[in-house]
Amino acid sequence: MTTHVVSDTGVLTGRSLRHILRSPDTIITTAVTPIALMLLFVYVFGGAIDTGSQESYIDYMLPGILLITIASGIAYTAYRLFLDMQGGIFERFQSMPIARSSVLWAHVFTSLVAILVSIAVVIGVALLMGFRTGASFFGWLAVIGILILFTLALTWIAVIAGLSAKTVDGASAFSYPLIFLPFISSAFVPTESMPGPVAWFAENQPVTAIVDTMRSLFSGQPVGTDIWVALAWLVGILVVAYGFAIAIYRRKIS
Repeated sequence: MTTHVVSDTGVLTGRSLRHILRSPDTIITTAVTPIALMLLFVYVFGGAIDTGSQESYIDYMLPGILLITIASGIAYTAYRLFLDMQGGIFERFQSMPIARSSVLWAHVFTSLVAILVSIAVVIGVALLMGFRTGASFFGWLAVIGILILFTLALTWIAVIAGLSAKTVDGASAFSYPLIFLPFISSAFVPTESMPGPVAWFAENQPVTAIVDTMRSLFSGQPVGTDIWVALAWLVGILVVAYGFAIAIYRRKIS
């Protein structure tokens, strides 16, 4: 991004973040669902689930919970973008001497900041519930990098939804399949325990590679080829979603 775009994006991001600070229920709501799932799975179902490893169930499931946190948070990105579109904010910005792409980038960075705060809250609760990690400093950096990439990839999908939706409900409804996708992966149970077709889907969808990579990093174990599969999925989804989002945005403002 050029200096002009960066400065404009910074100003608009500050505007969006101020809205969130006035209404922190966005972050609270984003964190409530994954925290409730952690409590349910650890204290109700955890004792009956055999993961085939010696680690505690909270250690096993946390990577999947963090992805659900992100998937829950991006619905608000689509919602806020839809409201700006319907409220005429975009038309007002077009009449001002600002970079057009900065409007979208502001929503993306706002989503990233809000979701990272929600993730920090969820990890804090997980620590209180007994989560322990053997990850090194660089392991934590790798986990954070993966979470940021996952957030950016899904946020640009949210931008597509926000620009294309006809109703408020339609703007956020796209996130529901993304929230449930970790349940058909290795996030909560080993894929070997699933029926054949379901196991095949679980083993070949992006969430499994991402979760397995994060789980290895948290436990301080070698990640193997999972990290390359995860990065390929994340970068591929990000590039495709970004391309579609920009194309739709240009068509909207032309």
